[in-house]
Amino acid sequence: MDEPAEIGRRVQRLRNRRGLTQRQLAEPAYTPAYVSTLESGKVRPSETALRFLAQRLGTSFEELSTGRPAHLATELRLALTDAQQQLATGAADEAAVHYRRLRTDAEHLGLVPEQAEALLGLGDCALESGELADAGRHFEAAERLLADEPLPRRARAVRGRAIAHLLAGELRYACYLLESTIDELGASGLADPEALVLLYAAVIGPYIDMGAHARAAHAAELALALAPQVNDPALVAGMHRQVARTFLAEGRTADADASLAKAQAIYRQLRLRTDLAHCHWMRGYVQAQNGELTLAEKELRTARDMLTSKRAVLYAAQVEVELADVLRRLGRHDEAAGLLSALLELGDRQGAVHAGGAHRLLGLIAEERGETETAEEHYVVALALLERSGASGDLADLCRLLGDLLRRSGRVEAALDVYRTGLGHRAAPGTTTLGPAPAAPSVSRR
Repeated sequence: MDEPAEIGRRVQRLRNRRGLTQRQLAEPAYTPAYVSTLESGKVRPSETALRFLAQRLGTSFEELSTGRPAHLATELRLALTDAQQQLATGAADEAAVHYRRLRTDAEHLGLVPEQAEALLGLGDCALESGELADAGRHFEAAERLLADEPLPRRARAVRGRAIAHLLAGELRYACYLLESTIDELGASGLADPEALVLLYAAVIGPYIDMGAHARAAHAAELALALAPQVNDPALVAGMHRQVARTFLAEGRTADADASLAKAQAIYRQLRLRTDLAHCHWMRGYVQAQNGELTLAEKELRTARDMLTSKRAVLYAAQVEVELADVLRRLGRHDEAAGLLSALLELGDRQGAVHAGGAHRLLGLIAEERGETETAEEHYVVALALLERSGASGDLADLCRLLGDLLRRSGRVEAALDVYRTGLGHRAAPGTTTLGPAPAAPSVSRR
């Protein structure tokens, strides 16, 4: 709302334009003296008074209180919805062009919620394109704009920041952001179901990468319990996709596949290509773990092609790690090695976890070819990347591979050191280095 003097001048100008006296404008709810005081800028009118005067003056409350025509804000919100749809069904870089323009328009109009929405959209675009630093900055800016809003309104920004850190290989900090926000929601009495599903679905991935399978399973159970209270079908679909990872970690491949099928059905209906690609990705991963390598290759190629068509560089690179593992297991070593070498040319943009996975696979391929020195080099690089990220489960397995290689070459003491490293990084069931898991929030039934 503008300052009283500006509102007063606006009321006077509109009153004169309509040919009304102060008495005609004021009655029956107010006095001419009140209108006179308001027009002189000596009193800040209440919302009730402004709504009454706006109706009498033939304008909107928003235009009278801010000078901004109401239709402009509505048109901006509609354009934001179009940008969201474009991001869901098209290319991230094209959607980003619209979000940048809409952010500028929102700033010009002084529409803070719409500025924040545009920033959240830009953050999502940057995540898809693999520009993690830009994504983090956009989400942080959105969170600052929403600083005075209730915590559920800031959940998307927190989740975006956490995913940017996760993709950069900073698993523990991603968990910290998500867990602390979940705890704050519970402590504040603002345990909004949609915000909680968003956060619980996001935390499953880093939990599994860190080897905290019991904690991931608990987060999945809480998310599934909250799902009936969530009205956003895309959010529910995203939750089913993440829950599938938990089922897989528990060896429940049929349940994992069923969860992915549910998510795919929703995403196909909503035409959200990026998330649908993630479903193909996870289904391929499930099939690979179940030994169905030909089916897995088909699903992973479908996911990679869908993500590439949207120019989602980061996610496409991560799928290629899974695809390369399938190709190696099918005996197509040259094809797998070529895929991994091209991926590593991206540097750390694909995140430490997947870069470590690529080096691990190249090490396995080198071992299978009898190139032990090359294998050792790749394992050592992978070890450094995974230690940085905190991916405990992957790290323990890698230490076993490197230790076995060293032992076979006669370097027993070095092998023992590597085995000890692996044992030191094995997470206890259901734990991370972050302390107790978030308390299960109390959510009232709708």
